[in-house]
Amino acid sequence: MSLFVKYRIENRQLTAENRVFLDQLTFGQQVASPDATQLPVTLAVALLKNRNGEIDINLPISGSLDDPEFSIGGLIVRVIVNVLVKAVTSPFALLGSVFGGGEELSTIDFAVGEAKLTAEAQKRLETLGKALIDRPALKLDIEGHTDLQSDPEGLKRYRLLSKVRALKREDLTKKGVESGSAETVEVDAKEYPALLERVYRAEKFPKPRNLIGMVKGLPVEEMEKLILANTVADEEELRDLADRRAKAVLDGLLARDVPAERLFLLPVKLVASDGKADAAAQARESRVALSLK
Repeated sequence: MSLFVKYRIENRQLTAENRVFLDQLTFGQQVASPDATQLPVTLAVALLKNRNGEIDINLPISGSLDDPEFSIGGLIVRVIVNVLVKAVTSPFALLGSVFGGGEELSTIDFAVGEAKLTAEAQKRLETLGKALIDRPALKLDIEGHTDLQSDPEGLKRYRLLSKVRALKREDLTKKGVESGSAETVEVDAKEYPALLERVYRAEKFPKPRNLIGMVKGLPVEEMEKLILANTVADEEELRDLADRRAKAVLDGLLARDVPAERLFLLPVKLVASDGKADAAAQARESRVALSLK
């Protein structure tokens, strides 16, 4: 262990830096003691110790020399306890103070009804992956969520768009154009109405007809409304959506070389958000929740 200290007293006010460097800190066998701390020391050390087994931490303190309760030792202990408490209450904030990202790293958000990682999600996984590699003692629980208020409609709309993309992909394939998967096919605003009408006419639900019994042509909004109204997103599909979200996060971290034995998929969770909340608030449960251990 090495210690660098810098103390400054001005107008009887102390400002101090206490930089502590610990190399290869390990714990012995746990011993039952009434004086033992109940704080998560092991988790805190895992958050602070880098891949080389080093802990480099600054413990700043300040106080008035005129304070009758002033104690340098007491202040240092208080700072250390605060670090340990932060490991329980805000472990991602503690991790984010080193790698960036802060508490936001505790969730990976998804578009409503979708399980595809967004650009922002990829950015968070990049930061989280680097942090986990540099903190080899940490393990991560991954819990996929779906929102029972907003995800069913989002899932139905996503399924509709997938059918539109699949039709365009079929058209491109017939023309000998390589288009990749349907997920990557782009549909522009001019193409969409005609493709949507083909999807609409292929659906099996009853449709408005004209005087001679032919299926009536409808505006885009009405076709979408009828298709969505006759599409069901049941609980099994919502659980599958949550599962696919969790696996997308898992795969994203594995692709960033985080060892599989440190990543754990938890049972998925279907969350009933407040139906009166705004769309942004509801979408917060369209996510994957992460927890460190």
